Amino acid sequence: MINMEKHINFWRQGAREDWDVALELVNKGRTRHGLFFAHLALEKALKALVCQNTRDLAPRIHNLVRLAEFAGITLQPEQLDILAGMNAFNVEGRYPDSLAPQPTKTEAHNYLAQSGEVFQWLLDQL
Repeated sequence: MINMEKHINFWRQGAREDWDVALELVNKGRTRHGLFFAHLALEKALKALVCQNTRDLAPRIHNLVRLAEFAGITLQPEQLDILAGMNAFNVEGRYPDSLAPQPTKTEAHNYLAQSGEVFQWLLDQL
């Protein structure tokens, strides 16, 4: 039998650690990498919710909106928009042909501020 609490804790702890790394990287001017880690933190928080709410393993996907659907959570349209926008940083961090101009430090902080509210909301659901 799968120890679901172990999986939930793994995803939740990883999400918190990755969020801290995202903040550090953006503060050091490494905006592309920082936003990649912000996406990763959101992804892991959502995967924890998938495990918690379905009592099954999270799918091996990276699309934040799709993970929210798997988790069965009700998000406000603004929250969904933020998750959809953050999906770009998953792709940019992995594939060179999709590189957009690097966000400025100010733009990255704005992304972090918006996604940080969603991130905290997700953690509050756990």
